[in-house]
Amino acid sequence: MGRGRRGGAFPRPPALGAGMEPGAGPGRWAAAACVLTGASRGFGRSLARLLAPRLGSGSVLLLLARSAEALAELAAELRGGSGSGLRVECVAADLGCPQGLRRAMAALREVLPAAPYGRLLLINNAGSLGDISKSFLDLTDPDEINSYFAFNVTSALCLTSAALQAFGKRPGSSRTVVNISSLCAIKPFKNWALYCSGKASRDMMFQVLALEEPDVRVLNYAPGPLDTDMQLLARTKTGDPEMRQYFQSLQESRQLIDCTVSAQKLVNLLEEDTFRSGAHVDFYNI
Repeated sequence: MGRGRRGGAFPRPPALGAGMEPGAGPGRWAAAACVLTGASRGFGRSLARLLAPRLGSGSVLLLLARSAEALAELAAELRGGSGSGLRVECVAADLGCPQGLRRAMAALREVLPAAPYGRLLLINNAGSLGDISKSFLDLTDPDEINSYFAFNVTSALCLTSAALQAFGKRPGSSRTVVNISSLCAIKPFKNWALYCSGKASRDMMFQVLALEEPDVRVLNYAPGPLDTDMQLLARTKTGDPEMRQYFQSLQESRQLIDCTVSAQKLVNLLEEDTFRSGAHVDFYNI
């Protein structure tokens, strides 16, 4: 789970924080295309607020989420505060349904090839818990299960493939893909069969990407127990009483992590760029 150094014989493009181009501004990355799913609230919103000031002149930040209103509010805030001519685009789409996923993929194919960005950063943050009131034996509805995996696994695979194809391989450019993972990807939790299997599936899926595409930097980042609406659901809706008490104790002992703190650790990881491609890196192991 610790952070590994990247090995191999393949030359590595510059890290996101390296090689500032003229006009990028102090502390800014050179022109980049950044795609962030689940951007309208929680960890995604905090991450968008940290990324926007780092994106240099000519960059584009593409935000995806279900809520058009929340996305519009965030985009207006980021446009007003970036001061760098950052282009912020929004796509309101339900990634769990075919129509919404196709709309998001179409936006990637429209935006990513259109300008000479030197970097692509795709962060797959969108995700859901599923019905955590149910035990394994309660999960008998194929529609419920397929719907869960469509949103949490299928959409991440399709969006990542579409983004990498649309951006293409450009001389001197870098491409980085981040999967927002979880401890649940490597450890089982009672009543969380869907969430644990979805996170484990995504981790392995992105490990395969790292093997197949050695020039793409791939990171599975587990942000820790965040102080979000998801944690509220965990401590009030989890069916197993011991698990519910565990999540309640995290809040009572103030062990929940502020989204901005964890998002900053992720940004630092991306700027340092020393992780092994495909690695699972946990907040607590950095």
